[in-house]
Amino acid sequence: MYQFSYADIQSDSIADAKNRERQLLDRSIDLLVAAQAKGVNSIQTVEALHFLNRIWTTFIDDLGKPDNELPKELRANLISIGLWLLREADAVRRGESDNFGGLIDISQIIRDGIK
Repeated sequence: MYQFSYADIQSDSIADAKNRERQLLDRSIDLLVAAQAKGVNSIQTVEALHFLNRIWTTFIDDLGKPDNELPKELRANLISIGLWLLREADAVRRGESDNFGGLIDISQIIRDGIK
C-alpha cells in the first residue's frame, strides 16, 4: 500500500500545474509560429490569437486571485506582460500589426521561466 504525505501530494500537484502551463504555452507558441508562416489573414492566425487570448485571460484571472501563492510583485509583472500580449494580439487581429515575433518571444520567455 502506498502512503504519501500531504506535502508530497501538494508538491506533485504544483509540479503538474506548472507542467500544464508549460504545455499550454508550447501549444500557443506552435500556433503562433504556424500563423506567422501563413500570414495575418489566415485561419491559422485566427486560431493562434483565439488560443492565446483564452490562456492569457485565464492566467490573468488566476494571477489576480488573492489565494494565488506567487509573490505579489511577480504576479503584477505577469499580469502586465499578459495584458501586453492580449493588446498586441488584438492589434494583429485588427490588421494593425504583424508582430508574431514579439508574441512568440515573450511566450517563450514566460514558458522557460516556469520551473
